[in-house]
Amino acid sequence: FIKALLATEEVPEVTTDQIENLHRRFKQLSGDQPTIRKENFDRVPDLEFNPIRSKIVQAFFDKRNLQAASDGFVDEINFEDFLTIMSNFRPIELNMDEEQQERFRRQKLKFLFHMYDGDSDGKITLQEYRNVVQQMLSGNPHLDKESARSIADGAMMEAASICVGQMEPDQVYEGITFDDFLKIWEGIDIETKMHVRFLTLEPMALCY
Repeated sequence: FIKALLATEEVPEVTTDQIENLHRRFKQLSGDQPTIRKENFDRVPDLEFNPIRSKIVQAFFDKRNLQAASDGFVDEINFEDFLTIMSNFRPIELNMDEEQQERFRRQKLKFLFHMYDGDSDGKITLQEYRNVVQQMLSGNPHLDKESARSIADGAMMEAASICVGQMEPDQVYEGITFDDFLKIWEGIDIETKMHVRFLTLEPMALCY
């Protein structure tokens, strides 16, 4: 089984030890069942207090992240699906050449973009951005919803200036496309924003 997974192109460059550790983690989460459902993530203590917990869990069931040809969500995932998702959190390695690093970085950003693009329409609207910002700031007692909205509005205006330049007074920025998203994240270290402890059997901690 492990050899078969290593041979498939669907799972990018993961070692045998990593796969075996992940398989044990999968069995813990699933209760030794062949598939995982959303409620199984209730067993991850570190996720309980993550402000975007629902988006992280949802990402595991997003068909776009499972290399499916269609949008939408599945009700459960098997181990190969789980491995495909977890590969997005694997650190970029120093022995990768520039082309591999760029491809892997783009894959990570695509995964992150899908977390923001909740309706799968190919762009992050202001409302979607507001929702994420409000969720991320929900644990801050010094910020109310209106302040979070203002932060999101300002971030969206900054995104528009990066992606389309000077806008006309009556011009409306409809949302961040993936190409826009790549421009916004240019020069930013994705590794400090998106990682996961997945090579051990510690409680799984997903970070963003």
